[in-house]
Amino acid sequence: MSDRPSAQRRGTLIIGNCQAGVQLAASLRELGDTDPIVLIGEEAHPPYQRPPLSKAFLKGEATAESLTFRTPDFYADHHIDIVTGEQIVQISRDARGGEAVAASGRIFGFARLALTVGARPRRIPLDGSELGGVTYLRDLEDAAALERNLRTAKNVVVIGGGFIGLEVAAGARASGKTVTVLEAAPRLIGRAVSEATSEFYLRAHRRRGTTIVLDARVTRIVGAKGSVAGVELGDGSIVPADLVLIGVGVVPRTELAEQLGLSVDNGIVVDSHARTSDGFTVAAGDCANMPNPSITDFGNGRVRLESVQNSVEQAKVAAATLLGLDAEHRTVPWFWSDQADLKLQIAGLSAGHDQVVLRGDPESEKFSVLYYRDGGIIAADCINSPLDFITVRQALHTGQAIPAGLVTDTSVSLKKLLAAEPALERK
Repeated sequence: MSDRPSAQRRGTLIIGNCQAGVQLAASLRELGDTDPIVLIGEEAHPPYQRPPLSKAFLKGEATAESLTFRTPDFYADHHIDIVTGEQIVQISRDARGGEAVAASGRIFGFARLALTVGARPRRIPLDGSELGGVTYLRDLEDAAALERNLRTAKNVVVIGGGFIGLEVAAGARASGKTVTVLEAAPRLIGRAVSEATSEFYLRAHRRRGTTIVLDARVTRIVGAKGSVAGVELGDGSIVPADLVLIGVGVVPRTELAEQLGLSVDNGIVVDSHARTSDGFTVAAGDCANMPNPSITDFGNGRVRLESVQNSVEQAKVAAATLLGLDAEHRTVPWFWSDQADLKLQIAGLSAGHDQVVLRGDPESEKFSVLYYRDGGIIAADCINSPLDFITVRQALHTGQAIPAGLVTDTSVSLKKLLAAEPALERK
């Protein structure tokens, strides 16, 4: 592509070569779009999967090459132009299209625009965060540096008890490292799961030898000769560390949306068709704040989801919207987290639940936590219980009931209970 926009046909410019961006491009072709498609990203790598970075990649079970979404032939055969190593810094557009300018000066013209810009790690202002051995984990370069450091590290400290932090902690502990997790909140993964699930993971990680400190107040990171040596807590104690991972969540990337004057509120605000507030730009993936896709809405009815499933499904809708087709994002959300030999699968969104039912014994490390609102099931946390997860997903999709009073009997499968209940009319 030349440095100036050409007189050629302008098609779709997708900014952000992540899961949502790749899916959006592929979906445009599947829907019959023959106009040019340019998928542009800041990283030097072709588009790749991110979830394995905190799991298989760190364990040496995946490589940068194995993580790529598609082969070069796929993009060539589908006439999708992949541009790497370019950061878009300025966009101008109207209803007919516009131009995007990269930091390098390259200009990309477009008729249609999609923002799949994702999110960046949330930074915390800590003295010592610039020391060698202190890292965040969001992209392939972060993961490669973390994997190298893990080879020689003895004492690993993870600041943040969310999914990423616990996945890395579990892997480090399984490889024989001394691991400490420092969580500022009173429980682990508290924004995503129930107290019962949080308590289980606290006990499970401690059983495996990980030290977990809740209500932790980190005051600074201590160094020696330019490298990390420990993490100081509010009481003055220092946790030894030669490797520190900071995993305290992510922040949606909204700079380009703000520049375009789009509505932004914990992400780029979109409707159920993935349309932004200007009526022509679409956004999808971790950066998008969308109407709650659950069967029943709660609160203000909006949510920003960070999951592969959401990125894929929302991108499909965004592609249809760009082509003027009628599509709406109403898929039941689901998520997963692998922490050592513990597989957590979450179906639905539990916000606003008024009843929690425990199915199975947490001590067996195989159980489920089911969430209800007004008597109807809205979500479930399933730990090493894939059949429960599949059944709850089906129930949420079809509107069928799973009676709360019957689920505690683990001798009866949820699938059998589901089959006995008629489907409810979806709202």
